Amino acid sequence: METKWLELWPGGPLFRQTAQAPVGTDSVLLAAFAAGKGAQGIDMGCGSGILMLLLLTASEKLEMTGLELQVDAAALARENLARAGLSGRGTVLNGDLRRVRELLKAGSFDLAVANPPYFAPGHGASAPDPGRAAAREESACTLEEFCAAAAWLLPTGGRFCLVYRPERLPELFCEMTQQGIEPKRLRLCCHRPGAAPNLALVEGRRGGKPGLSVEPPLYLTDADGKETEELRRIYRREK
Repeated sequence: METKWLELWPGGPLFRQTAQAPVGTDSVLLAAFAAGKGAQGIDMGCGSGILMLLLLTASEKLEMTGLELQVDAAALARENLARAGLSGRGTVLNGDLRRVRELLKAGSFDLAVANPPYFAPGHGASAPDPGRAAAREESACTLEEFCAAAAWLLPTGGRFCLVYRPERLPELFCEMTQQGIEPKRLRLCCHRPGAAPNLALVEGRRGGKPGLSVEPPLYLTDADGKETEELRRIYRREK
């Protein structure tokens, strides 16, 4: 079933999304967090390519590669890049992240981004749709395998940026350091002031020195339930 074309923001790139992995706040926040230095980036598990679109739109100097296991999602990512006129700076490969050493050369990218599955196997009800299950839980690729792939793809000094669940940060930091990626930046996201964090934005450096910088929380709404100015800037909804 074909989905309609949507706008990332008024006047921004058009895109279509999959029912298994619709565009969420987590991808939008990750793009804003990861934007910056980098010439060659890779989105590990790119889905329909929304994170690639956001990063390519933010930097005209960046080139992105998407790696996606699902054939249909990879095809849609290519379609989204073409519709936005970004095929010249964006490439999508259909392949298994667990076999990344067979697909891509070591140290090929200075930025790796990921919105990995949040739930470990056996934690919560499994989604009946295989594509949805792969997006939600570690059925197709584990946290350890994501970190190992990032370590392979990045040279010393390369950045690994991802969005994850706060309650699994100890596991994430352990897996990153075991793969030689040092956690360097952490920003927690909360729905409103006083609420517990529901998302964590993390940046690691391949071969980096120890030392974690914890940034101020990112609030989605203020005490009155209205969007914060920062969130409006991220979504390009400034008045």
